[in-house]
Amino acid sequence: MAKHRGKKYQDALKKVDSKKEYAVSDAVQLVKDIDFANFDSTLEVAFNLNVDTKQADQQLRGAVVLPNGTGKDQTVVVFAKGEKAKEAEAAGADFVGDQDLVDKIQDGWLDFDVAIATPDMMPLVGRLGRVLGPKGLMPNPKTGTVTMDVAKAVSESKAGKVTYRTDRDGNVAVPFGKASFDTDKLVENLKTIEETIVKVHPAAVRGAYVKHVSVASTFGPSVTIDLASF
Repeated sequence: MAKHRGKKYQDALKKVDSKKEYAVSDAVQLVKDIDFANFDSTLEVAFNLNVDTKQADQQLRGAVVLPNGTGKDQTVVVFAKGEKAKEAEAAGADFVGDQDLVDKIQDGWLDFDVAIATPDMMPLVGRLGRVLGPKGLMPNPKTGTVTMDVAKAVSESKAGKVTYRTDRDGNVAVPFGKASFDTDKLVENLKTIEETIVKVHPAAVRGAYVKHVSVASTFGPSVTIDLASF
C-alpha cells in the first residue's frame, strides 16, 4: 500500500518537476524553498552508485569533514586512558573513560552522536558491538574513529565530520547541513561530499559509477540533481 502523504507534502511536491534534473545550486535552493517543517530541517543527499556491495572491495565506508559544518552540536565520547584521555578532554570531548564508560553504555546510556577509541581500547569497546553496531556508533578505523590522534578526531567531529556507507542496494545517504544555512554554504558542503564519493570510486567498477543523486529535507520531497552540474 502506498504511503499517504499530507497536504503540505503534496503542495511541496507540486513545485518539483519530477522529470527535470536540476543544477546543484538550483536543487539546493528549491529544497530550502519547499521545506515545510516547523523546525530547522536537516538536508540530506542520496547517491545511487553502480557498485556490487556483495564484493568487499565495492563496499564504501568513510568520513568527510564538511567545510561549513552540519549545524548540529555533536556529543562525542572517547574511550581512552592516561595521556590520550587528557588529550581528548582538552580537545573538547564530552565524555572520556574506559571501563566506566563501557559499563555506562551497557546499562543503557546512548546519549551521544560519535564514539572514538584508541586502538588499545578496542578489545574493551568490542564488547559493545551489539549495542553500538546497529546504531552506527561503533568506532572504526575507516571513519577515523579508531585512532591514536584522538585530539584530531574529536576536533573534526565537533567541526562537522559526517560518515558515509553504502547500503545493500548501493545507496549512500549523507546529511550536508540545515535548511537555515545559506545556499552557497550548503552547495559547498554538498560538493565536498560528492568529491569524496567520486574519489573512493572502486577500481573494479566499470561504466557509469554515480547513477543518480538527489537532495531532500527531513520531510520534504526529493529533487534530482544534474550530475554534470557538479
